[in-house]
Amino acid sequence: MTTETTIATRLGIEPGMVVLEIGFDEDVDMDLRDAVAESAGNDLVEDADEVADMALVWFREEDGDLVDALVDASTPLAAGGVIWLLTPKVGRSSYVEPSDIAESGTAAGLLRSSSLNASPDWAGTRLVLPKA
Repeated sequence: MTTETTIATRLGIEPGMVVLEIGFDEDVDMDLRDAVAESAGNDLVEDADEVADMALVWFREEDGDLVDALVDASTPLAAGGVIWLLTPKVGRSSYVEPSDIAESGTAAGLLRSSSLNASPDWAGTRLVLPKA
């Protein structure tokens, strides 16, 4: 099992999942992105026309309003869907403060459930909708 496959497993990617991707740019970790698509068995989707099982949100400090990005990511999620917020690690350009992530997640109606080291340059925060 490769490192990239392992991270896809840690993100909870399963075959057949529809994964929405928001915030793609040239600085994203292409190995992580490719591993997610390979593990899901299909390409990542960039628009919210279909219901998604998971959203990968690449977010940098200068990307605007994090609450808006999280709401946009949560809207097309299936029941039980998950958002993985990927932000630059501490010390990297465009780093996002953990307090901003916590406040924005709460404002978007999401609960932080875990975090992980997603890649050499990106940290991941798992956010979920509260159970009804």
